[in-house]
Order: sequence, then C-alpha cells, then structure tokens
Amino acid sequence: MADKEKLVLPKHLGLILDGNRRWATEQNMPSFKGHIKGAEVLREISIAAFRFGVPIVSAFVFSHENWNRSKTEVTYLLKSLVFFINKYLDEIIENEIKIVFVGSRDGLPKPVLEALDNAVKQTQNFDQGTLALCINYGGQQEIVDATKKLLRQKIDPNKLSIAEFQKSLYSPELPPVDLVIRTSGEYRNSGFMLWNTAYSEYAYVDKHWPDFNKQDLRVVLLYYAKRHRRFGK
Repeated sequence: MADKEKLVLPKHLGLILDGNRRWATEQNMPSFKGHIKGAEVLREISIAAFRFGVPIVSAFVFSHENWNRSKTEVTYLLKSLVFFINKYLDEIIENEIKIVFVGSRDGLPKPVLEALDNAVKQTQNFDQGTLALCINYGGQQEIVDATKKLLRQKIDPNKLSIAEFQKSLYSPELPPVDLVIRTSGEYRNSGFMLWNTAYSEYAYVDKHWPDFNKQDLRVVLLYYAKRHRRFGK
C-alpha cells in the first residue's frame, strides 16, 4: 500500500478466522486440511498487514468453545498451531515480528505451550510488528480471570478504574482494537477480545478464511480509512 502514509490505518487489527472447516468441506477435504490452510493464510495476511503499515495484528485462533468440538478436530486444531509456529518461526524472526500469547494456559498440551513460549521468548525484543495469537481464549473468561486477579490483590474497589482493570487482562500492553475482520459471512463477535473491541469498527467478509487474500485485506483497510470514528461523541 504505497500511499499508506496518507491513509488512517488501524493501529490494532483483529482477525476472526472463520470458515476453515466449511472451506475444507467445499473442497472435499477433511477438516484438518482447512485448519492447515488457515494457518498458512494467517502467515500471509499478517505479514501483508505489517507491510501495509498496521503495527499490531491479533488473531482469534482457538477459543474456549473450540474444546467442545470432537476430540479428533481439537487435536488437529492444536497440531496446526504448533505447525504454524514451528514452520514460520524463522521467517517471523527474519521479519523481526514480535509474537504475543493471549489466553489461558490451563488445559493446553505441553507441545503447544513449549512452541508458544519459545516463539514469545525469541521474538520479545522485535518491533517491526506484533502478532498476538489468541489461543484458549474467551472474552468473558478473560474478564473473569482479571477480576479474580484483582480480588487476590485485595484492591480497594473505590480505587478501581478502567485503566487499573486493564492491567489485569491477559496482555494489558495491547491497545484497543481499531478494526475487526470476520470472514465466512458470520455477523457476531463470538467473545473476541471483548474489552479491547469496545469501540472497534467491524468488516464482515463472505469468503471463508482460507480464501481471504491480500487484495481483500487492502479493500478492507481502504474501507476503514474512510470511516469517521466518533467514540460515542
């Protein structure tokens, strides 16, 4: 996006990666093929977003509700996470992209945690883009966990502010999400970063996530640049 300096781009882009299974079904493939393809598209779109000038991308990769899927599919989903991290970590490092884990560690298999911890450690000092992976994540659970943390700290409720509450979130350093893209023609939030998306703009795309491409991203970013955000004013 050569004219990015003239456009108002989101500082924080959220991605709800919907439609991997439906894409696989339409291609007469097993569902795990859709998750693998989805991981590859996440790599492509994230790097494209950074090059367009978006500094932070958060991707809703694995939700709390995903545990309710079949054991076989959950296994493939988690394996695709490890696949994504291990296959592209060298490229992520080469591009000096910082990886952030957003979610609960409870219940995640050891290989997933090891891959995540390794990626976070190796990229923690990079500043050419931040890719936040929302894994084992639920927006309501994040708020509950933040509340539990504050209760353990025995904070004075009279001194509790929005800014203080945010410090107890999974990744308090992440700013508000400016724009959320959801694919596969679904029109809902599904618990994605509920705190951070309070004033987000939304773009809903009919394509399944594996078919989403850089031109689609460009179109959505141009749409966002024309929006007038009032923040309740």
